[in-house]
Amino acid sequence: MSRYYTRVCNFYYGNQSKYLVKKNKAIPLNKIKEISFDQIEIITRKSKKKIFINRLKNLPKSLKTKIKLDLKKIKSRKKNFSNLDFQKIPNLMGVLNLTPDSFSDGGKYNKTKKGINRAIELINSGAKLIDVGGESTRPGSKVISETLEWRRISKILKLLGKKLPVSLDTRKSNIMKKAIPLGIKLINDVSGLNFDKETLNVLRKYKIPFVIHHSQGIPKNMQNNPKYKNVLLDIYDFFEMKIKLLRSKGISHNNIILDPGIGFGKNLKHNMNLIHNISIFHSLGFPILVGNSRKSFIKKLSGKNDSKSRIGGTVSSSIYLMMQGVQILRIHDVNEIAQGLKVFKTILKNS
Repeated sequence: MSRYYTRVCNFYYGNQSKYLVKKNKAIPLNKIKEISFDQIEIITRKSKKKIFINRLKNLPKSLKTKIKLDLKKIKSRKKNFSNLDFQKIPNLMGVLNLTPDSFSDGGKYNKTKKGINRAIELINSGAKLIDVGGESTRPGSKVISETLEWRRISKILKLLGKKLPVSLDTRKSNIMKKAIPLGIKLINDVSGLNFDKETLNVLRKYKIPFVIHHSQGIPKNMQNNPKYKNVLLDIYDFFEMKIKLLRSKGISHNNIILDPGIGFGKNLKHNMNLIHNISIFHSLGFPILVGNSRKSFIKKLSGKNDSKSRIGGTVSSSIYLMMQGVQILRIHDVNEIAQGLKVFKTILKNS
C-alpha cells in the first residue's frame, strides 16, 4: 500500500489571504488569517497530484481520512515558546558564532565584548532569539573538545542567558547541562540529537524546548557526494521516526522545532527541492526552522563566491520561505532581512 504525504500549497498572503479566509475560499495556516492556502499536493514515492481543498470529498475514504488528520495539524494554532510568536511569522533567530572558523563570520565576534554588543544589536534589529555557538559545524569542520567549546561560550551565556532570549547551538550533552541553568530557552543540536547519546536524557530531565535538525553524515564528510532516495520524503520520515523515538524515551512535550538542515549533507538539487517544497513539513504539526542565511546555494545560483555578499539571496529566499509559512529563519544579517520582510509585507498590505 502506498504511503501518502500531504503538502499544503497555493498560498495567499496579506489582505488577499484575509479576504479569501473571510469568504471561506482559503484555509488559514495555524489559524493565522494573513497566510492561507486552498490546495494540497498528495505525494507518494511514485506520484504527485495537486487538488483543491473543496475537492477532497471526491477522494477515496481511507485517503480522505489521512488528509483530514494532516489538515488538522496544519490548521491548528501553534503554542508560543522560547520567546517565539507563532502568530507573527517569520520569527528571526539571530546567529552569534563565538568561533574563529565559522563559514562566514568566524573570528568576528569571538571576544566577549564584541559578542555581547552583537547579541544586543541582533535583538534590537528584530531577532526573537540569539543562537549562540562555540563550535563550527560548517562542511569540513572537525570536532573540538568540550573544554574549548565551553571556554568560548561560558562568559557570554553567564552574562546574557537570563537577560536576553538565548538559544544554544551545541551537539554535546555536558555543554547543555552547564548552560541550561544559565537561562537558555532552546537547544539547537545540528546533529539531529545523534552526536551524543546522553542528549535525550538531558532533554527529558530539563524539559527544555529543542530543535530536531536533519543532517546526513558529519561535518567532516557530509558534503562528500550526499545521496537520498527522495530527499523530501526521506527527511519527512526521519522527523517522524525521531519524534516517535522521543516519545518512547519519555519526552512528551510539544515544544519542538523541525529544521530540514539546508546544506547539511545536501547538494544544490537537494537544497532546492527542500526549499521549494518546504510546506510539506507543516503536516507534522510542529514549527519549521530554516537556516538559509548566506548558504552555499546562494553562491551556486548567483555565481557569487563571497559569503559576505549573499544578503540579496538571503532576502529573496527568506521572502519565499515566509510565503510558505515557515515560522523561524536562522539569520546572520538580521537588520537587513527584517527590513526586507517588512517592506515586502507593507507593499502587499497596501496593494
